[in-house]
Amino acid sequence: MTLSVYLSGEIHTDWRDEIIKGSQAAGLDVVFSSPVTDHAASDDCGVAIMGAEPDKFWHDNKGARLNAIRTRHGIEMADIVVVRFGEKYKQWNAAFDAGMAAALGKSLIVMHQDEHQHPLKEVDAAALAVTKTPAQVVDILTYVQRGTLP
Repeated sequence: MTLSVYLSGEIHTDWRDEIIKGSQAAGLDVVFSSPVTDHAASDDCGVAIMGAEPDKFWHDNKGARLNAIRTRHGIEMADIVVVRFGEKYKQWNAAFDAGMAAALGKSLIVMHQDEHQHPLKEVDAAALAVTKTPAQVVDILTYVQRGTLP
């Protein structure tokens, strides 16, 4: 069975590549998708496509709406949604994506370090698994797909 996995959350580290490479190395049948991880392209997609805005609010609003189309579609099509919360940056988008995945009944895996355990307790409560590393996510995907332990 091919798994469709949406990788959401922070864009400043290579955690997505680690999960993809780990899944390939394990020989898993997984198709990955994600939000646009080029920060400038994500911020400016609305004005690049629909025209400039003199007000920063509307500039950001256009981009957020276009990104929401991609995000909603990706989460709706996914079997599993992985949301990573990074150490350095506050990711409000990641919290929204986790909530959307939970509301849609998607299998949700959350990844963060111990220092975020308390602020993310409600997000963690909605998840079926809470992890710290990309390797743990690969192990979960292996178990889900094959029923085998690492």
